[in-house]
Amino acid sequence: MTIVQRAKIAKQAGITLSAVSGEMKNDALKTIARELKNQKEIIFEAGKKDLENARADNLPNPVIKRLVFDENKLNDVISGIEQLINLEEPVGKTLLSTQLSDGLDLYRVSCPIGVIGVIFESRPDALVQISTLCLKSANAVILKGGSEAKNVNKALFDVIYSASIKAGIPEGWAVLAQSRDDVAEMLKLSDCIDLLIPRGSNEFVKYIMDNTNIPVTGHSDGICHLYIDEFADVDKAVKITVDSKTQYVAVCNAVETLLIHENIANDFLPKIFMKFENKVELRGDENVMKILPNIKKADEADWSSEYLDYVLSIKIVKNLDEAIEHINKFGSGHTDSIVSENTENIKKFMLLVDSACVFSNCSTRFSDGHRFGFGAEVGVSTGKIHSRGPVGLDGLLIYKYKLLGNGHIVADFADKKAKFTHVPLNKNCPL
Repeated sequence: MTIVQRAKIAKQAGITLSAVSGEMKNDALKTIARELKNQKEIIFEAGKKDLENARADNLPNPVIKRLVFDENKLNDVISGIEQLINLEEPVGKTLLSTQLSDGLDLYRVSCPIGVIGVIFESRPDALVQISTLCLKSANAVILKGGSEAKNVNKALFDVIYSASIKAGIPEGWAVLAQSRDDVAEMLKLSDCIDLLIPRGSNEFVKYIMDNTNIPVTGHSDGICHLYIDEFADVDKAVKITVDSKTQYVAVCNAVETLLIHENIANDFLPKIFMKFENKVELRGDENVMKILPNIKKADEADWSSEYLDYVLSIKIVKNLDEAIEHINKFGSGHTDSIVSENTENIKKFMLLVDSACVFSNCSTRFSDGHRFGFGAEVGVSTGKIHSRGPVGLDGLLIYKYKLLGNGHIVADFADKKAKFTHVPLNKNCPL
C-alpha cells in the first residue's frame, strides 16, 4: 500500500478517532505502556542494530547519542505516557460560551486538528512521544523518522500500533513512512495532512516549508543563550551553566552561547573554566581571551552555531541591553535564560527577549514538554502562529464553534423581530 493510500485511510480514521472517548484513549495508552515493557528486549535489539550501523558509517557523535534507546529512555517515555494518562481529556472542552439571543447559544469547543505529519530526527523516543500525544489529542499521525533509526522506529511503531488497535482505537490512525520518497509524497498531500511538524536541521525545515502547501510548524536550530548578569549569584550561575551545557549535550535546548556582563566576568570565567576544562571546548571573544588566554578565539560564525556537542561560545557584554540585542540577532527564538538577583533586570530580559521560552535563574534544559507537564512534546515551535515553545496537547488541538438554536433565522434579526444579547453563559456545551 502506498503512502498516499495510507494517508487517505488515516484521514478517515482521524475522523472516527475524534469521537473516541477519553476513557478508551487512556486504556489504549495504558496498553501501550505495558506492551513497551513486555517487548523491550525486541526494541533494544533493534536499537543495537541501528547503533552498530551508525558507528560503521562513522556518523557524528551527537547523532549516535540521540540514537540510544535503552532502559533509561524506555522508563522516560513510559513516564511520559503515564503523565499523559493523568492529564484531563483535552478534546471537547468548552473554551467559550455565549448566549447570542434567547435560546440561541454559541460554544467554542476544542477538537483535534485531524492528521498530523511529523518528520523527525534520529531520536527513537520522539516516535513514542509523538504518537502517544497524537492519540491522546485524537489526531491521526503519519510518522517519518530518520533512516539511521529505522530498525528501532519500526519496532516501537509495531508495538504502539498493535497495542492501540487491541484497545479499540480505529485501524489506520497511525502510519509509519520509511523512505525519502514517502516524504516527497507527504508534502503533496494537502487534502489528507492538516499540519506538518518537521524536526531537523535548518536546511531541512526550510526545504519542507518551501515545498508544501500544508501548514508547517516547528523549529530548526536551537541556538540557546544563557546570560550571566552583573547581579548574578556566581555559584548559582556556574551550576546553571554546567547543567545547561552538559546535562545532555546533543539536544536543541542545550545552551550554545554564554553571555557575561563585564563586571562579573573576572570572577565567573575562571570558575567556569575549571568546571569545563578538558570537557568542553570554549571559544571566546577578545575580551574573554584576556581572562582565559588559552581558549580558542570565537569568530562570527560561532554566534550562529548550534553545536550539539561539547563546544561553548562565550562573549562579554557591557550591559543587559547588549545581551538582549545579541540574543535577538543571533538566537533562533528557542530558549534563553538569565541568571540574576535583580528583579528589574529579569523582568526586562523576559519582556524583550523574543523567544518561545524565556527563563530566569534556571537551566535552559527545562525547555521540554515532559518537564512542562505536557506528557511529552511533538517538537518545539519557534513560530508565532497557533502554538509556540514545546508543542504538547494544546498545540495539537484547534476548535470548532457549535451554535445551538431552536428555529432561529437571521431574517428575524434583520427585521428587528429578535435581538442579539451576547451574554456570557459560563457553562459547558451540552452536545
